[in-house]
Parts: sequence; C-alpha cells; structure tokens
Amino acid sequence: MVLEEEEEKKSSRAKAKPSKYVVKGTVSHEKIYQTDIKKQTLNPIWNQTFILEFEDLSSTTFHLEMWDKDEEVSLTQKLEEIKTNLNSLRRMIKEAKKEKGTDDFLGNIVLRLQDLHCTEDNWYNLEPRTETYPNRGKCHLFLQFIHKARDGTLSAGRSAYTNYCGILQQFVQAYISKQQSSAPWKGALCGEAQTLLELYATQNDLSPFLQDLAKWVAYSKLYQSLEVDSSVLFHQLTSIEYHWHQQELPYQQKQELGDSLHGFLQYGLCLVSKYRDIFPPTPSATPKLHTLLRILVQICKTQAFQKLNPANFELHNEVHDAIVTGTEEWFTIKKGLHQPMTKDLTEIGSALARLIAEVQEDIKHNKDVWNRVFVSAVQVDVFTVVYQKFDSLLAQEVKATLSIMEDQMELNLSKSLFPVYLSLQAIHKDKAFLQKRGLLQLTNFHEGFRDALPYWLNQAFSTTLDRVVKAVQVDQLQPLQVGAVPIKHSSSAVDLVACIQPICHLWDQLSWPDPEEAFMLMVKLTEDVCKIVVNYCHLLKERVRVLSENSDHSIAINMLCVVVNDLEYLRSVLTRLPSQLNWEGLRIRTQSVIGQSQFENTLHSQLQQAKSILCKEIRSALDTLGKQLNTDIETHVRSMSTRRRIPSKSTEDAAAPLMRYLEQELQYMNENLVQENFNSLLTPLWQNSVKILYQVTNQHSQQEGLMVFCQRLLYTLQCLEQCFHADGNGLPQKALHSDEYKNLKAHLTHHSLTSHQLIEKFFKRKISEQRDYQGEKYGAVTLLTSYRKSDQRLHIEVLNAVSLLPMDSNGLSDPFVRLCLEPNHVFPEIEPRCTQYKSCDLNPLFDEAFDFLVSLDQCQTPGACLVVTVLDHDTLRPDDFEGEAFLALEDVPGVSKQEGEEVDSQMDSAPEQIRLPLMHPKPNEDSILKLLESRRGEREAQAFVKKRRQREKQSQEAAQQ
Repeated sequence: MVLEEEEEKKSSRAKAKPSKYVVKGTVSHEKIYQTDIKKQTLNPIWNQTFILEFEDLSSTTFHLEMWDKDEEVSLTQKLEEIKTNLNSLRRMIKEAKKEKGTDDFLGNIVLRLQDLHCTEDNWYNLEPRTETYPNRGKCHLFLQFIHKARDGTLSAGRSAYTNYCGILQQFVQAYISKQQSSAPWKGALCGEAQTLLELYATQNDLSPFLQDLAKWVAYSKLYQSLEVDSSVLFHQLTSIEYHWHQQELPYQQKQELGDSLHGFLQYGLCLVSKYRDIFPPTPSATPKLHTLLRILVQICKTQAFQKLNPANFELHNEVHDAIVTGTEEWFTIKKGLHQPMTKDLTEIGSALARLIAEVQEDIKHNKDVWNRVFVSAVQVDVFTVVYQKFDSLLAQEVKATLSIMEDQMELNLSKSLFPVYLSLQAIHKDKAFLQKRGLLQLTNFHEGFRDALPYWLNQAFSTTLDRVVKAVQVDQLQPLQVGAVPIKHSSSAVDLVACIQPICHLWDQLSWPDPEEAFMLMVKLTEDVCKIVVNYCHLLKERVRVLSENSDHSIAINMLCVVVNDLEYLRSVLTRLPSQLNWEGLRIRTQSVIGQSQFENTLHSQLQQAKSILCKEIRSALDTLGKQLNTDIETHVRSMSTRRRIPSKSTEDAAAPLMRYLEQELQYMNENLVQENFNSLLTPLWQNSVKILYQVTNQHSQQEGLMVFCQRLLYTLQCLEQCFHADGNGLPQKALHSDEYKNLKAHLTHHSLTSHQLIEKFFKRKISEQRDYQGEKYGAVTLLTSYRKSDQRLHIEVLNAVSLLPMDSNGLSDPFVRLCLEPNHVFPEIEPRCTQYKSCDLNPLFDEAFDFLVSLDQCQTPGACLVVTVLDHDTLRPDDFEGEAFLALEDVPGVSKQEGEEVDSQMDSAPEQIRLPLMHPKPNEDSILKLLESRRGEREAQAFVKKRRQREKQSQEAAQQ
C-alpha cells in the first residue's frame, strides 16, 4: 500500500482505462507498507492498521497491490502434483518461464483521495494488470482521514490518556442527557462523538488497551448513578482481559484499574445486601440482579483483578456475608414497622402475626425467585442462607412474645395467635428445600401453642353449629336446582357439608407434629363432627313438623323424600370422612404410641355410632313415608269393593285412580330418592300391597260377582307389579315374585277364570298328572288312536286292559270301558261310548273301535282330552269304579303337527298305540273343583262338580273293597 502524488493528466488517463502499472521503484521504501502473509486461503482476513501521511489531497492517490507469495517447492512435491492433477503440469511450464522466487500479481486498487469522504468503509474490486483475467476478487478497506496538527493549549500539562477520559465523560453525559428513552444506556454515542474520540486516540497514539481502560472507568462509575446496560461493562471487561497479556500498562493506570475494579466490587456487594429493595421479585428486576452478580464474577475471574488485588478475596463468602447482613437489617426494619402501638396482648399477637407473614413471604420469594438467580450466577444458595438466619431470629422473637402471654390465654388472644401458628408451620415446612440440613430452632415451635389449641377447637365447633342452625331455619325442604341438573337434597344438606368442611380443614391446617397429641386432636374433631350431624337430624325433624302443619298430602310426601335424601347425602359425607381426614396416615404415624385396637375402638366407633343414628333416622323417615303410601293404596283398593254389587265400570276404569296415584308418587320418589332408599321403600310397600289385596279378596270370597271382582284385583295386581318394577328402575322381578305374591296371583287367576276356563284348566291338570303318573297300581288300558283329517274323524280302538283290581266277591271283575270327550262344552253333541263287558276277567281283550266326528279345532282346544273310564259291570247295583285315564287329543296322531312335518289336509296319519295307566282321583284336594263349587249360580259348573264328586266317591268305595 502506498500514497503517490501524480499529475492531473495521469489521473485522467487512469480513469479512461484500467491501470496496468504496478507501483515499484516510484516511491521510497519507507512509504510502502506490507501486510502479513495469509497462507492457503482465498478469503484472507488481516485486521491490520497502517498510518500513511500525505500533504496535498487533490493530487494524491492511494495504491493497494495484492500479491501471491511465491515459495520454493521441491521436485518431489511437483511430481506428486502432476500425478494428481494434469493442470499442475501446465502451471509448472508457466512457472518455468518466469524467474525463480517471483510473486504472482493478483490485482490492485487505485483511489483518488479527493473522491473519498472523511470515513470510508467499503468493498473495492481488485483491478487486473491485463484484461485476460478481469475478475480478480474484492478487498474490504476501512479508510479514515486524520489531521496531524491540533491545538493543545487547553490540555497543557495533562497526558493524552487523561484528556481522552475527560472527552469521553463529556460525550457520554451529553448523549445520555439528550436521550429521551427510559431504557438502559447501551454504550452507544452519536456518530460525530465516536469519530472525534477515534481521531483523538489515533493522533495521540493511544493504544486500544488504554481506550478500553478509560471506557471501563467511565462506564463503571456511570453504572453507580445511572442505569447502564450490562453488555457495556461485559464488553470492556472482556477487552481488558484480552489486552492484559498483550500490553503492559503504566503504573498509574494499573493503580487506577485496580481501584476501579475493587470499588465496583464493594459497590456491587452493597447492592447485593439490599437486593430485596433494589431488585424486587419481578420479571424486570431479577434479570438485573443476575447481571450484577455475573459482572462481579467476571471481575474476580480477570487476570488484572487477581494481579492488582493480591489479598484473599473470595466472592462466594463475600456474597454470603452480604446476604446475612442484609437479612438481619431487613428483619430489624420490619420488626420496627410492625411494633404494636399498645401493650395489649391481642395487639402484640397480631403484630407478631404480621411480622411472621412478611418473613414467610420473603422466604417464598427467596425460594421461588431469587434462589435461581444466586445459584446460577455465584453458586450461593440464598434460600438456605436466609432461612437459617430467619430461623434463629424468629425463634427468639416468638419465644419472647409467648412468654409474655403465659397463664393469660383467652378466646380473643387465641384468635390472634392462630395466624402466627399457621405462618410458622408454613415456614417450618419449607425446611424440606434446604440444601444443608442442621438443627433448627423452630423444630418444636408448636409446643408454645398448646394453651391456645382448645380455644381453636371450641371456636370451630360453635361457629359450625351456629351455621347449621341458620341453614336449617331457612331450608324449605325442596330439591335444589343447579343449572339444568337437579340435586336431590335440599339447601341445608349442602350448607351442612360446607359448614363441616372448615373443621376438616382445621385438621389439615394444624398438622400437629406430636403423634399422641395428634390422635387426641383427631378424636375431638371426629366427636365434634358427629355431634353436629346428630343435632342436624333433630333440627331437620323439627323443620319437617313445622312445614307439614299447613301443607297438603302430596307436599308432605315430597318433603319426606327430601329429608331422606338429605340424611343419605350426609351419610355419604361421613363415609368419606376417614379418607378426607387421612385416618390411615394418622394410624401409621401413631402406631408406635397408639395400638390398632385402641385406634379402631375410638375413632371408628364414634363414626359408626353417628352413621347408625343416620341410618335409624333414614329408616324412620322411610317408614313414615311407607305408612302414608300404604294407607293411600289400601283406601284405593277398598274403594273398589265397598258395594255389594259390582259397578258397571270396566276393570281399567276401576283401577285407574290407584294407578294414577302410584305412578305419580313412585315416579317422583324414583327420580328424587337414591336407588338404595327407593328400593328399601318399595320392598315393604310392595309386600303390604300384596297383603292388602289378599285381605280384600278373602273378605269378599262369598261376594256375588266374585269372578269380575277378582278379575279387577288381578288387573290391579299386574298394574302394581308394573309400577313397582318401573321398567327395571324399581324392584327386580325376583323381589316382586315372592311366595305370597305367587299364591295371590294364582288365587286371583283362578277366581278370574270363567267356568269353562276352569274346566279346561282342570283337564289340563289331569293330562299333566297322567303324563307324570308312574306305575300301574290300578291297571292299564291299551288304545290305538288316530285322526283322519279327510273326514274329521277321531278313531279310537280299545285293545285291552291289564292288571285290573278284582271288584267282585269271587276275586274277579266284569270290566268294560267307557270313552268320553271332555270338556263337555267343547264337545256338546258327542255322546260317550262304551265297550262290551267281559265276564270274570282281570285282563280283558276288547278289540273294539269307535269313531268320533269332531273338528280339528275342537281337538286342538286347550284341555281337550279323551277320558277313559274302566268300570265293573253290576246287575243289581251301580257299576264299580276300576280307574280312569286322560289322553290329550293333541297327542293323537293327525291332530297336532309334529316339528318339521308338512301340513296336508288330505293325508291321514298312521294310527299309534298308547298304553295309559289307570288313576284314581284324590277327594277334596282339587282347588279348581272348590272354586267351581262356590259358583252356585252356574248350573254347568255345579253339574261338573257333582260329576267329579261322584267319581271321587266311587274311588273311595273301590278302595274300601
């Protein structure tokens, strides 16, 4: 690089065409400056500064030439290059043409000084020597013009460094005074001031080290009066550390640097001791504290501080001592602010509570906010330091205050001490976050509050009881409505739970450390809760009585439902009480001093007794509700049987009032009672309803029109069953179908049937007995049966009889068989048929056939059967009864379609042989006959009963022979 004075004409020629001239030998060697050599790079970085002097600005140009340094290379290296790259051969030929050791020209830059500004910072293109390779790259230059002559009269007798410091301070103060923003100053100056400082430093040859030292001294002092961005101080400290080994400072500047670093450290430690006030726990202030601590750490790490302050300075210990001192000062100030105005004990307790609350908040901030700052910056656990200091200060203060209150405890004084206890407890729990555990003076702080504990418990109990009384007094015993969701219990139940909650919360608040005393405390709290529950039951019963006096019947029932739900809700609350109070945790804590049996017998027995009272009250309310419903049901049922004559109303119309009433009441109870209580109410109510129906049926057993009446009761029973089942929401079918219900239903079903239906049922029962009959005690009859659909003819062949009983005195019988189609109302035109009798034969062979003209529908009628009667023929006396058998016509081939059989009215089934054992009727045991016998006004029923009674009589006579 060189400055050269040329003629104007030369300059004009240079503009017309890129210069190929390389400055060499035109100026003296002293005016040529050369940079360092950067090897093996196409993007070199120098960062070197040169000062070039000139006289005439108009005729001077700046020349910069860039060369590639040529170094000798061994023959072996060249051969290796040839092997790897053919282009290397071309380069070797080119190098052989030039002289040995000649550098390669890369390009140059020629600038006229009069075309430049005071400061230039640009990229300039490197111009080639020829046009063969026009693109030669770019070079970044920073050019500055400095005037050599200056007026030094104002700074006579002072060093350039001192003047530089004064100028810097003036510029900084002027810039900050004009700055309108409230943001911290970031070390920036206006362009003119920055330029003047750089020019002054360059003119006086002030090294960068001295410039940075001056800035550090100025900025560190400014930090103590104004808000300065931390990056400014960090930058200067980094620069000082960088230059410390590069340049030796004069003795005076060394002293100045040492004093500045030490003074800033002392100032920073003073700020640290007052960190609570200067750096509050806000998102904007805590980063500033962190920055200050980092600056202190950075100062102690610098080589300059370690050399200039050889004394043993340990920043960790200094910060620790500053925190302790500041904490003690802060506590003293707060204690003075909260000093009670009078000597009243209550006021003294309140003042102590306020002081401890302040300490508690400060500990929280140290744990949650400041501790992260101190640990990350200087590895000081500020929470542990502060906590241990407050532990000793608070222990002394609490002990001194409580000693004044000895033997003077009363209710108001105990109230003022409760916040003190809670705050001390919260502070003591924070010991879990201590990094270093040791003996703390507040470990047994609870011992000073033993005298106040009974007052706290009694106050909680009396306050809760008063709230419960007020809650019941305003309760209207109606279900609550919260939004669109109905609540089944009333307001007093909700209020009661809310009132009990503070008692349970008191247990959590106290967290009494002593296990044995904690157990006794739990016994007292459980006893208080149980007392409140029992009192609530009495208050609720009285409230029901007051509200029921002027209310109608349905409202009274609804109130009873709400009372049941209130008590049930309260029982569920008591059930959750052991979990809510964490009895299991207490049992584990006290297992070394309280036995398992004592724990169970004391706490659980108290709770169980209260729950038993609740259950008793619930049952009492349900019984009252059930009695009222039973009375209403009985009234409705008996209203249907008050007249001797059956009203002309239909069965549905007669039962409608009862059904409407039950559906309304049961639906209300189903929607408002919990399922368990609803079921417990339904079970006795259902049982009593069945009893009422049974009683009414028995009382009117001889009433005229009993069948219609029983039909009505049967319909009523079915409706009741449907109501009580409630589509699966009520009683299950198994609970409904008790033995009493089954008997009543069967009884009503029998009484509700017509005579024809009863006769059909009688023969269906006989057919069933025939099918189940085992053995041939009275003999048997063999038949061949079939039904011809083509001509609707029932064909019966009596083949033989076997093992008949002797009915004559000679030990034999004269048997014959009588065939009859029953029931008679189904086959009114069919006459009975008889075989010929066989003399003196107990195993007669008849082999006789009979045809009955009957339709298929008649044969398929329920209970349709062929009654086969075997009789002993007597000439002078009535024929003796040998036995009877019942053949269901549906079992005759051709009557009923078998599974998988195609129906064809033109095809006849093949006859089938069947053997029927003979049976004897049991006298006076058939309920159907008794029911038919009671219907004296029905001639057909009486005729059927007479016929069957005669058959029973014949059976008895045969048994006597």
